[in-house]
Amino acid sequence: MTEEIFDVVNERDEVIGQKPRSEIHRLNLKHRAVHVLVFNARGELFLQKRSLNKDCFPGAWDSSASGHLDTGESYDACAVRELREELGLELARAPERLFKIAACAETGQEFVWVYRCVAEGPFTLHPDEIERGDWFSPARLHQWLAEQPQVFAGAVPLIWREMLLRGLVRASD
Repeated sequence: MTEEIFDVVNERDEVIGQKPRSEIHRLNLKHRAVHVLVFNARGELFLQKRSLNKDCFPGAWDSSASGHLDTGESYDACAVRELREELGLELARAPERLFKIAACAETGQEFVWVYRCVAEGPFTLHPDEIERGDWFSPARLHQWLAEQPQVFAGAVPLIWREMLLRGLVRASD
């Protein structure tokens, strides 16, 4: 399998070139990604435990679905693709956009659009990507992040703080 090629972007999230995934990560170049948060009707959030085979954050807990944009791909198209590839969840259109995070150390120099959708599962987890997944109440996730932030992929604590600051979730639920 050939290595993925991603767009390299500048500080304004404008495409300035393309490079292989490994080069982007090795050189710490700015690039693009999405994180999709899947909630159920009870308000619980589905999190995935990343496969131990992943090159970044192996075995860490992560957003419901996440991934890099392919060269020329839009954020919305990537969100739909990642839900399908990682969870087997087919959406006719992009989920709800919540907010965008600028590239920073916590995101691995990724500009990240965060999305939300509602689904009940069960999901078909991609075995090369995901070890397992589970539902967590906002209160349980908030407590877990406070006690063990190291078990989460880098962007998750940042995304959760933004969710709380924007009033999109409450830590007491």
